[in-house]
Amino acid sequence: MGSIFGNTFRVATFGESHGPAIGCVIDGCPAGLALVSADFIADMTRRAPGNSVYTSKRKEPDVVDILSGVLDGITTGAPIALMIDNHDQRPADYDDLARAFRPGHGDFTYMAKYDIRDHKGGGRASARETAVRVAAGVVAKKILAQLDVSITARVTAIGHVKIADGEDFTQNQAATSLIEDCIAAGDSIGSAIICRISGLKPGIGQPVFDKLNADLAKAMMSIGGAIGIEFGSGFDAITSRGSEYNDSFAWHKGKICKISNNTGGIMAGISDGAEIYIRIGFKPPSSISIPQNTANMDGDSNVEIAIKGRHDPVIAPRAVVVAEAMAAVVVVEHVFTSFADTMDEVKRNYS
Repeated sequence: MGSIFGNTFRVATFGESHGPAIGCVIDGCPAGLALVSADFIADMTRRAPGNSVYTSKRKEPDVVDILSGVLDGITTGAPIALMIDNHDQRPADYDDLARAFRPGHGDFTYMAKYDIRDHKGGGRASARETAVRVAAGVVAKKILAQLDVSITARVTAIGHVKIADGEDFTQNQAATSLIEDCIAAGDSIGSAIICRISGLKPGIGQPVFDKLNADLAKAMMSIGGAIGIEFGSGFDAITSRGSEYNDSFAWHKGKICKISNNTGGIMAGISDGAEIYIRIGFKPPSSISIPQNTANMDGDSNVEIAIKGRHDPVIAPRAVVVAEAMAAVVVVEHVFTSFADTMDEVKRNYS
């Protein structure tokens, strides 16, 4: 349980951070979609560690092998199995942590739930698991591209430093200096991103419990380190009046459109045709080399630990493509589900 996402377009992930491989199985991809290993390179490179001074120094090529569900570069409708080998494992880096609960990590809660935990890099709780989400997102994005739906994300904040629209955080001296200060101190810093979904037509989503924004929120909050999410104007709505917040409608070029977009493209759990935009906040990465006090598993003793290994000082730069992937998986799920919302659609797709 907990490793399968979706119903109509289902993604199941497997593997641990320092195991031999990680992977996923995608069930529900239609037949007839062009898909080859090279399709994964761009997004996998965006997420991969070791490509920047601001990320973990772990070096992984993250080559995606297609094991099933594709014949001569075309999906067959069968489950698609994708696998990524782990090349740069260093499980010995975590030997000193086998009996200690790292502050901020899932060590204690995994132990409380399962009475066993994989201390080598955090196992399933490691950010390494997100690599296969990105791979699944590539498939979902290819489906959405045929519907003229696009998904993009970018870094909007590193700690207290705001990143302007159109600005790369690596070009912001205050942001890079803050990250470099944290690296030098063996510390980490919080961050934020914005994810935008463009081109989605009105009427996609479900009411009440399966709202489009509810599923997007679940997807984003499933990313390790995510601590909060906002749609549209977000928590600014708390201090707004209805007369300020409500999005008015008007006819424009033969279509009903919104004059403003405070709701962020979703109303009553269903897309309204405007751009969907989501902000996600991330905590500072928990793995820091500064000594910290904690408890161990051997009784009443408390210990001091300093975490070794290779870790990210900030989450957002590598999380942007993960957020895009999760958004794509959710949107495909809702698009496929919406095909059967009316009898006219059922008959049209059946014929």
